[in-house]
Amino acid sequence: MKWHGCKTCNNRLYVGDMDTVSLAQQFETPLYIVNEERVRSRCREFLHEARARWPKSEIAYASKAFCCKAMCALVASEGLHLDVVSGGEMHTALSAGFPPDRIEFHGNNKSEKELGFAVENNVGRIIIDSQSELQLLSKVCTKLKKTATILIRLNPGVDPHTHASISTGNHDSKFGVPIIDKQAITLVKEIANNKYPNTKLIGFHCHVGSQLLDLEGLGEAANVMVSFANDVKIATGIEIEELNLGGGLGIRYLNDHNPPAIGEFFDALLEPAKAAIKKFGLKPPRMVFEPGRSLIGDAGITIYEVGAIKASASGKKFVSVDGGMSDNPRPALYQAKYHALLANRATENPTETVCVVGKSCESGDILIPQIQLPEAQRGDYLAVFSTGAYNYSMASNYNRLPKPAVVFVMNGKADVVVRRESLEDITSHDELPSRFILSRS
Repeated sequence: MKWHGCKTCNNRLYVGDMDTVSLAQQFETPLYIVNEERVRSRCREFLHEARARWPKSEIAYASKAFCCKAMCALVASEGLHLDVVSGGEMHTALSAGFPPDRIEFHGNNKSEKELGFAVENNVGRIIIDSQSELQLLSKVCTKLKKTATILIRLNPGVDPHTHASISTGNHDSKFGVPIIDKQAITLVKEIANNKYPNTKLIGFHCHVGSQLLDLEGLGEAANVMVSFANDVKIATGIEIEELNLGGGLGIRYLNDHNPPAIGEFFDALLEPAKAAIKKFGLKPPRMVFEPGRSLIGDAGITIYEVGAIKASASGKKFVSVDGGMSDNPRPALYQAKYHALLANRATENPTETVCVVGKSCESGDILIPQIQLPEAQRGDYLAVFSTGAYNYSMASNYNRLPKPAVVFVMNGKADVVVRRESLEDITSHDELPSRFILSRS
């Protein structure tokens, strides 16, 4: 099979040497299963491949892909840094004991409360996204009598050749300070003139997009970033200590996807960066990279139980499962495509083409518009591959559906790292003022 850590035995699908059908029966469905060994090996491979090419490298896991206490602890134990984008992700990391000096705080609209939380907890980096944010951070730091170490997120104006909703480096992106219209150099000059006290600029950041299967734009972004660093040195005398070139490496969602290897990803970024640094005579900075999806995406599988099966008047066959857009909104948001099979009939040949739909009350709740499967029966288990990233993290309680559990499997052991929500959890934050209480007559 093309899916890492997966195999079939006795007509069943196994992940990390564990029977997915047994896991579904034990922990109920829908169920997110994550192959922990795959995640750990990817952490190590990213760190090794980066440092083999640039010894002064760090890997920061982009926790928005999947964030819980266990994942933060895993990343910490593998020696990685952590990219967070909200007070909630930061709190999760700190609650898990993640070293604050290895946390970098992103986001295009950080609140004063979130910035204060970051400064009070001595997070390692705050990635500034705008002039107004830097002004607010300086105010927070002055009030708390602390200094924040910062990078500026730049908009390099690069087309990453990916879906528009996950493209983040083009000129019209909401992220970063634009280079092309001189906003960025103006902001750096203001920093050099001490307009923002209690902040320390050490470098720049960019990220051009996600799920990149074409690496062409990465070299262009690296060139733009190093060239800007040289412009800053000439204009202000500031020579950066750190250059964060983001992440975005894609994964396999379909059998015919062939994502670049990790080494190819780093070559695409670092070869142009090395050449530009040498050309301008800059001091080699520490390089930081931020993989998210490519660390955990293909390590995850979602198991559903098949329910209603029916055909439309035109003959289109629908296979319904007990989850859908509430646990995986990506098909509805991005037209994302997935591969799947029947986990309890994993080696059977497909015999029909069906449309896999979820149980949410939406016509757009279609997980897989067209796939070939053996003739599905109520009670079968459907395994959808590559759901480790942006599935649980984007899950909702639409239709008041409880969020599924997340189980990590490794060495023949399964551990619940996020418990399944109960119906009581669904109403736990509801309030019923006395005037709404219904009389029982």
